[in-house]
Amino acid sequence: MKTVFVTVGTTSFDELIETVTCPEAVQALKARGYERFVLQVGRGSLLPDADSCPHVRLEAYRFKDSIAEDMKQADLVISHAGAGSCLEALGAGKPLLVVVNDKLMNNHQLEMAKQLHMDSHLLYCTCSTLTETLRTMDLSVLQPFLPGQPKMFANFLDKALGVK
Repeated sequence: MKTVFVTVGTTSFDELIETVTCPEAVQALKARGYERFVLQVGRGSLLPDADSCPHVRLEAYRFKDSIAEDMKQADLVISHAGAGSCLEALGAGKPLLVVVNDKLMNNHQLEMAKQLHMDSHLLYCTCSTLTETLRTMDLSVLQPFLPGQPKMFANFLDKALGVK
């Protein structure tokens, strides 16, 4: 059963949870064969019920000691743009769609998502463009992010954040 794992990390990002569980987004994912949704909702006020998305298997939780198993089982990861969540998904070799929270001030997450997208490691969007992105995304263009290169990652972060 194809699985999509959605994570907001330790933050609150109700808009992402709301958008990914709306009927249009669910239909877009179902059209691509995803039938199981696992949502890690963090500190948000939303914790969707198992029956809140008809025709898909939905599991939702706030936190776990580790999300590594959920990442491993996922065929697609949809994540907030936090560096930790992005690196965990990329390190697991999973196709990654990052949803940038455009309501944040001084949004360094957008720069990181843009740079990783330019390097073909992930796709990114905002909540307002998520459903359309799910309909049109081409995961075959994504390139692996090679782990274990801390100097390269440090240089990448410097470049993404405009430090160098």
